[in-house]
Amino acid sequence: MEKEIEIPEGVNVEVDGKSVKISGEKGQVERTFRYFHDIKIQKKDNKIVTSSKSEKRRVKLMMGTIIAHIRNMMKGVSKGFTYNMKVVYSHFPMNVQVQEKNILIKNFIGEKKPRVAKIMGENTQVKVNGKDITITGIDKEEVGQTMGNVEQACRIIGFDRRVFQDGIYFTGEDNG
Repeated sequence: MEKEIEIPEGVNVEVDGKSVKISGEKGQVERTFRYFHDIKIQKKDNKIVTSSKSEKRRVKLMMGTIIAHIRNMMKGVSKGFTYNMKVVYSHFPMNVQVQEKNILIKNFIGEKKPRVAKIMGENTQVKVNGKDITITGIDKEEVGQTMGNVEQACRIIGFDRRVFQDGIYFTGEDNG
């Protein structure tokens, strides 16, 4: 059983056993797939092929997952990923700042201590422009995890969510 994906122009792929390194105009992403021992990843001509001797449903699904990860890596090094978020408040005006590898959320529902969300990865950039936050990077998982960290940092506990709708929310992605 085999599944394959074509390598787009301008993307360089190196496969070493279970490790895949993809580089393009925006940068380089590397990932090791350790899931199953009987799935092989190979580069043949202008394609990446995952193959296995097993015909089990679980192996077939895992091969599809590996192909999806590789497709996201190729898209990331060529186009990049961008997620947009919006700061929403009705009770206390929030102040959001980027400080080194953290996002500080000050005055969230009137709290004195700022809430902190971690920025994942070295290639992930966060820009704050008023009430808009833009998270960009070449690794979809790092960009998505950074966005999730921001949403989780603004979780409200002990208040009625119907009344206190303050927070920072995902508004869409701009991935070309």
